[in-house]
Formats: sequence, structure tokens, C-alpha cells
Amino acid sequence: MSGWVVIAGLGPGDETMVTPQVRAVLDEATDVVGYIPYVRRVAERPGLTLHESDNRVELDRAVHALEMAADGKRVVVVSSGDPGVFAMASAVFEALEAGPADWLSLDIRVLPGISAMFAGSAAAGAILGHDFCAINLSDNLKPWELIEKRLRLAAEGDFAMAFYNPRSKARPEGFARVLEVLREACEPERVIVFARAVSTEEQALRVVRLADATPEMADMRTVVLVGSSLTRVVGDWVYTPRSVE
Repeated sequence: MSGWVVIAGLGPGDETMVTPQVRAVLDEATDVVGYIPYVRRVAERPGLTLHESDNRVELDRAVHALEMAADGKRVVVVSSGDPGVFAMASAVFEALEAGPADWLSLDIRVLPGISAMFAGSAAAGAILGHDFCAINLSDNLKPWELIEKRLRLAAEGDFAMAFYNPRSKARPEGFARVLEVLREACEPERVIVFARAVSTEEQALRVVRLADATPEMADMRTVVLVGSSLTRVVGDWVYTPRSVE
């Protein structure tokens, strides 16, 4: 087959954070597929068709991309941040597994991008400087009981944590419960960074102690970074030491 599919990360927002590798495949593409706001970050040009789709249709989007590649198109599936972090890479492989056998011969590549958790950590200092984990707080694709279990175990393991999709209009109560769980498992002085719209003109960083954190500090454009028990504030910076005594 002459077509291909590349699943690419567009980074957290600043166009200078899109890698040269991703820019090169976008220049070669005949079609770009993705969630509406991400596709709109790709410049229009002759010979390129942009396929926007709404949220929660990831599998449909992935199937469409694979079908076009099977027809000889050069397709880029775009995600914000990194495509392998709660994004489209898994959806494409899920569609590939369920699809026709001839799709297995397609040229499929995944190109990394800068995830919001790394951009947020860098903006604040180095809060993810030691062992850490990432948890998607959306219960669209997994039960809340599993989210809470993983949250408790991560806190008990004293990991630094990065939370994606913390608080939406449809489920504002979820992040309030997250803070309750953290307060049950962690000391009140635990450091939290609310990193909103990282790398864009709207970037806002708020550093608070767990005791002072409120649900309203987070929205869907915020990545929430929770330090471990060793995380420190030094001047305007937040970091987690490299060693554990």
C-alpha cells in the first residue's frame, strides 16, 4: 500500500514546541484528522484536506484515517501534547486490531510530542524530577472506582502525580473528590501546581499547598501536578529532589 498513517503530537500549545519531525510529515500529508481545536492548529494549504471531528469519537476518527491510508492517502492524525498520552495513538491501534487484516501492512508511525505534564513541570521547575505517574481523571472510559483506587495507591507510593482532564462542566464533583482522597493520604503541606494553558499566551501557574487547594482552581485546560512528600519550593520554583534518603 502506498498510503501511510502518522499519529503526531502537536505539543502543549506553543507552535515552537512542535517538533521538526512532525512539521515535516504535515508538509507531506494529503489529509489531517483530529479533534476540532487540534486540526485548526494546522495551516491550510493546497492539496491538504482537514477532517475535523468532535470529542468522544476517537475510534471513528481512527477508522477514517486507516481507511484513507488504505486508499493511498498520506494521513496525519493529530493530538495535542504527546499522541501516546491519553490521546490518539492507542485509538488508532485499537481500530487496527479490530479492522481488516490488510490494514496490518500499512505504514503506521507514531511521532512524539511534548506532553502538557512535562511542559507544566518545566514551567514550574522540576516537580516531576523523581518517580511520578500520570492519571486521567475522566471517567468517560473507565469507572470512577478505578480512578480512586489508582489515586490512593499512587499517593501511598509517594509518587509525584500528573492529573489530566481534572474538572469539566459535566463532572465538576470529581476533582473535589480527588482533593478529598489526597487529604486522606497526604500531609496538608503537600505542594500542588495548577498549570493552565501551558506555553500559550494564557499560561497561568498557581502553586498552593494541598490544604489550600480548591476544585475551582482546575479546568479542562489545566494539568494538575502534585508533588511527592519530598517536593520543595525554592523561591519561585518547585522541584522534587533526585534522591531519597
